[in-house]
Amino acid sequence: MEDEENIEEELFLVESQLHDIQGQIKTLLDRQEELYERQLQLKALLEVSKMSRNKSNYGSSVTLEDWSGSFPWDSQADDTRFNVFGITSYRSNQREIINTVMSGKDVLVIMAAGGGKSLCYQLPAVLCNGIALVVSPLLSLIQDQVMGLAALGIPAYMLTSTTNKEVEKFIYRALDKGEGELKILYVTPEKISKSKRFMSKLEKCHHAGRLSLVAVDEAHCCSQWGHDFRPDYKNLGILKIQFPSVPMIALTATATSKVQMDLIEMLHIPKCVKFVSTVNRPNLFYKVYEKSPVGKVVIDEIANFISESYPNNESGIVYCFSRRECEQVAKELCDRGISAEHYHADMDIIAREKIHMRWSQGKSQVIVGTVAFGMGINKPDVRFVIHHSLSKSMETYYQESGRAGRDGLSSECVLYYRPGDVPRQSSMVFYENCGLQNLYDIVRYCQSKRSCRRGAFFQHFGEALQDCNGMCDNCASSIELKEIDATNHTKIVVSVLRDLKLNDQRATLLQLVDKFKAKWKGYSNKDVDLKREEIEQLIVQLILDHVLKEEFQHTAYSTNAYVTLGPLWKPALQGNRPVKLEIAVESSQDRGGGGRLSKGAKRSWMSDLEAKLDELRRELSSSSSNRGISIFPHAVLSSEQISLLSCQKPTTEAELEKVIGKVKTEKYGGRIIELMRSYVTDARAGNGADASKRNKKDKDVVCGE
Repeated sequence: MEDEENIEEELFLVESQLHDIQGQIKTLLDRQEELYERQLQLKALLEVSKMSRNKSNYGSSVTLEDWSGSFPWDSQADDTRFNVFGITSYRSNQREIINTVMSGKDVLVIMAAGGGKSLCYQLPAVLCNGIALVVSPLLSLIQDQVMGLAALGIPAYMLTSTTNKEVEKFIYRALDKGEGELKILYVTPEKISKSKRFMSKLEKCHHAGRLSLVAVDEAHCCSQWGHDFRPDYKNLGILKIQFPSVPMIALTATATSKVQMDLIEMLHIPKCVKFVSTVNRPNLFYKVYEKSPVGKVVIDEIANFISESYPNNESGIVYCFSRRECEQVAKELCDRGISAEHYHADMDIIAREKIHMRWSQGKSQVIVGTVAFGMGINKPDVRFVIHHSLSKSMETYYQESGRAGRDGLSSECVLYYRPGDVPRQSSMVFYENCGLQNLYDIVRYCQSKRSCRRGAFFQHFGEALQDCNGMCDNCASSIELKEIDATNHTKIVVSVLRDLKLNDQRATLLQLVDKFKAKWKGYSNKDVDLKREEIEQLIVQLILDHVLKEEFQHTAYSTNAYVTLGPLWKPALQGNRPVKLEIAVESSQDRGGGGRLSKGAKRSWMSDLEAKLDELRRELSSSSSNRGISIFPHAVLSSEQISLLSCQKPTTEAELEKVIGKVKTEKYGGRIIELMRSYVTDARAGNGADASKRNKKDKDVVCGE
């Protein structure tokens, strides 16, 4: 007995030392991040110093601060931006990035979804002579981009597994001999790493001086430290080795300092100019809902939220944990009257393309997908993103939720969370680099009932805090919170696990809850009796605080996650670690909030004229598709352009051209002017109460670029 006590004492000392070492490792990793950042800064300063001694291609010295100055292509760039792309003004950093690429420099761009990354390489591609190569990871994203550029009259093509033979021949002739019009070519990373024929043609294109630039989209996929590492991306460094004089632009929405350093090395762009924009998306309202353990209740709540909050068929995405779950959730949403279709990697590629097309054209309201759907998806008017299950990291959740509101209008990001979902994810990610650490970061985000959701993103990505302006549930909430002393509850949890360990047994999270409840009945004390979901919350909190930990065991069919004693279990068992548990005091009708618009989430309702313009762009998109040209409604008129048209009501081609540019005026001007004149005539005629209502609604619309 005494030997056992001595062994236990030594075991505690070893585990305490391990915990101290873990703290030291974290400190060292934090210091490594700082050094990576400083290394990048010093390299940039060194580059500035070298540039100040050498004249640029245009005969003037250019420093980092000069990227917003005057350049020879300014007039042509402004004309192309407005008249071809229909974009009234540059967003933050866009002009500086474009000038840097046009100056022949390599560029790294960290820019939040909706910040306008695509224009940063598409505009230089149009301005420069030759062909721009764009590497992108997903077919759905490539299709979006190519169709959008085709609608603008820009000769863009994709070379993928779905490309037909005739188009493939045309592309290879354009690369090899410069025949035919080709400005932007999209490929997947697999084409670079596996097609010798393609690389041979690309080399001929470069030797002939016709390769204008290389863009690597979703560049975080290069790094094994990134949240979505893809093996084929690690081979993209060959592009800079083969074509050293061609400017490369790498773009991503998220990348920590470590990931930035990693992809700079992998892409061989050590002298790149780096542009980092804020991660803040002020138009997105973030919220976390308590998830019922009953599957049908969760679906009821999601269906109610969609039908009550978005009754006008506004587009949305629902993310699920597994492919099977996708199919089930999509079916059950359809049963509840929501137009929903599932999308995952096991589906036939043609079926996936059709579903993606229907959703992008507004023919179905919701896509229910796994992470296989949506990386960099180009649909700007996604009004809501719902997570039916927990994401695996803060980066993943930021990327996925960031697919909402890319047009800058108010949108909602909802995550349904229950602690019982944690083992499902942990058993999938524990073998990844920092997999558990990344997962536990998003779990802390979900468990918090006080901290600002937006602040969690700033902290994670190392950015200075900004005001949330009430655009998250915790900042906007008036729900009362109470703090429970869970020290004794913790002692029981730890004692249960200690007894199991002595008997060489294990327990999953759900089994541990049952064992705790059985043991709790034997205690007569004044402590609060916790509900089942609150016990789960406590156990997960103890895992995050290193009192407990997860261990994993492989079977023939799955990997099981078990809860066991962590480094700090002994102080907790002795009651030397006070544990507080936060519980929300709320009525049952507050939970899930189907259709309940939270304070701060401002909904943009369409005026009558905006609704008519929306209907017209769908009609024009559909008629183009019928002629064999696939165009999405947002490529005909963007949400911003609809808002401006509703405010300014142009009735001549000259007036319309000032709002949407020459290309779109030439293509769609006749129908738009016809609609405008009809609307203005009705309004001037008075036309009874309806016209006055329309005029009042239109006055409420805020005009702005």
